[in-house]
Amino acid sequence: MINSTKPIDDATPLDDTSGLKLPKDKVYTLKDIYEKEAQNIANATIKYLSAPPSKKEAPFSYKWMMDLHKEMLGEIWEWAGKLRQIELSIGIKAYLVPVELKKLCDDIAYWDKNRTYDVFETAARIHHKAVQIHPFQNGNGRWSRMLANIYLRQNGEMPVKWQEDSLAKENPKRLEYIEALKEADKGSFEALIALHRKTY
Repeated sequence: MINSTKPIDDATPLDDTSGLKLPKDKVYTLKDIYEKEAQNIANATIKYLSAPPSKKEAPFSYKWMMDLHKEMLGEIWEWAGKLRQIELSIGIKAYLVPVELKKLCDDIAYWDKNRTYDVFETAARIHHKAVQIHPFQNGNGRWSRMLANIYLRQNGEMPVKWQEDSLAKENPKRLEYIEALKEADKGSFEALIALHRKTY
């Protein structure tokens, strides 16, 4: 069993700003960068969540998952949509990422075709596995939550309003979220499924 959430109490630290695509004539604070990221992510949110996306628009294929990360962060970072080549404190070994991401795509296709789980459990399992893999240098949590929301929206449900700022460190909602991921690591998805059934 892959246990990638043991140190997840801290998000992947943004201590490396190489690859930043913002104009070089200014010094950016972390707050500036997060705000620019949020603006970029808002564009993807409108594209995929304002109306149910078709399977052509969101096929949950390997390429589309890579492209989604680029859509979310590509205006800010050079590495957006590119698999990480480095080890993180969270996630599987970098060399395993391509295989595990392909397995996730295959799993989603199987779950969807066979209706293995209901919509909320499928979304929760997509979310959890994407977090476990942590395919990218950064932005993995937001990408994982977006994947789950797109699946919900595509299947007739409303997306979860995660309110990313409420998932900040030491916020009770973040603690609830982290605990749900840790329980899913142990094979118990009830708490994570519950989070996908409600809005914040």
